[in-house]
Amino acid sequence: MTATLTSLRIRNLALVEDLQWRLERGFVAVTGETGSGKSIILGALKLILGERADKSLIRTGADGCTVEAVFELEGGAPTARLNPWLEAQGVEPCEGGELILKRTFTRAGANRQFINASATTLSVLSQLGEGLVDLHGPHDHQSLLSVEKQLELLDAFAGNAALLAEYETRYREWLSLTAEYEELSTSESALERELDLLRHQSREIEAACLREEEEAEVLARYHVATNSRRLVELATQIARRLSDADDALLPGLAELTRLFRELEKLDPSTTPLAEAHTGAVAALEDTVRELERYAGRLDLDPEQLAELEDRVTLIETLKRKYGPSLAEVIAFGAQAAARLHKIESRGDELARLEKEIEAARAKVQTAGGKLSKTRKTAAPKLAADVAGQLRDLGFKKSGFEVTLTPQEKPGPHGLEGAEFLFAPNPGEPLKALKSIASSGEISRVMLAVKSSLAAQDTVALMVFDEIDANVGGEIAHTVGAKMRSLGAARQVLCITHLPQVAAAAQAQCVVSKEFHDGRTRSHLVEVEGKARVEEIARMLGGQTESALAHARELLKGWK
Repeated sequence: MTATLTSLRIRNLALVEDLQWRLERGFVAVTGETGSGKSIILGALKLILGERADKSLIRTGADGCTVEAVFELEGGAPTARLNPWLEAQGVEPCEGGELILKRTFTRAGANRQFINASATTLSVLSQLGEGLVDLHGPHDHQSLLSVEKQLELLDAFAGNAALLAEYETRYREWLSLTAEYEELSTSESALERELDLLRHQSREIEAACLREEEEAEVLARYHVATNSRRLVELATQIARRLSDADDALLPGLAELTRLFRELEKLDPSTTPLAEAHTGAVAALEDTVRELERYAGRLDLDPEQLAELEDRVTLIETLKRKYGPSLAEVIAFGAQAAARLHKIESRGDELARLEKEIEAARAKVQTAGGKLSKTRKTAAPKLAADVAGQLRDLGFKKSGFEVTLTPQEKPGPHGLEGAEFLFAPNPGEPLKALKSIASSGEISRVMLAVKSSLAAQDTVALMVFDEIDANVGGEIAHTVGAKMRSLGAARQVLCITHLPQVAAAAQAQCVVSKEFHDGRTRSHLVEVEGKARVEEIARMLGGQTESALAHARELLKGWK
């Protein structure tokens, strides 16, 4: 996903009361005194990207904290790819090329997150965050020590996304067939118990001869049957009031019929009225006959009522045992019958599965072989590229290799594992990163790897927190150059204490804190011109003329 962070707002997070930050493209440095609140920027980004919230971060005196971020999507393609995924998660799509994220949490424990003003889950926010920001802090560098991460980086360098997806699909198919085979190969006693249960279940459902639509029909008939006595009484009363009672309606209408006939003789134009009256009388007479027939049908014998009661009881029993609806009961029966057939013909099934597993394993090997081939080609190229980047970063005679180790059996990500080997000093043997790299070294190795992978990296925002720790002098200048180079194609934020790195940035923001009305507040402002020179001079050690001159020279070198 190609997206640029254009706005970040933080309210009531640690020392920040209300901070609105409009961000530039390219390489942006964030500087400030130790303890001024630079890490709060990183913490806010982690929150908006789905990290677990800690209510101890809420500013003293506030009930809750809010972080909001606006990302601008580059061109139409990212929006076209992102919107279907958002809609599948029940989230409003992006409009106007903007993606808006919001996160709130309170001291009471309420934790809410929003994407484009739609409430969502922390899991969805976290998944989205993985494609938005590549974040590297002192803790994040440790991910480089994982052999799984190293294999992932090699595949990224090799452009193996399609081959890896194909392999993982074949691998899952093979695992599924293997699991099915193992399930059918369980002990005889366990299978016999399952067979007994399946036979009972399938026979019970089959014997019921169920239809999906019959439940409503049976319940309606049963409801009428159980109320038949009262229904007969009502139908009989209505019929009597129409025809047989002393004040019945139909006998009284006979006089009206005579009057209509007399009216019609005197004025033939009233014939339609007379005919309407005659039709109404006929309709009432039909109603009486239908009521009598209806009452006759309701006179159910006890056997019919008992049959209906038994059917209702059977339906309710099956629903309690196999599903909340008849459709699910019928589906359960079909599944039980299919499973029963599979176990009863276990020999044939196992033979079939053996053939399918063999074929699936061959497909895994074929897909894995293609993946292995590209990895073997890419590994020395990545190693050489990283080694060159490391030389720029001060490791003039270091060694770096990417080794591939075949596995005994196919794994979830291929037929081999990858490991980065590093020797920071000449004369030392290459060893795994986790065995020899200090925090300063691992930071530079991470920067070297990221520089090598810049062309393949699709994440537009990279955030570095003190990646320049334990370096200085000319190496610090090179780190700044690498950051600026990365910033040519993407947005780079770097929290740094090194003036050489800050001077290389296209924009610089300073975090400071002030004490006012008994409270400490952190602020962030972008510095330019004289103010930026003074900030670089402060980082160099003071506001002396020599420091100011040095600061101007550092900045001049990047114009």
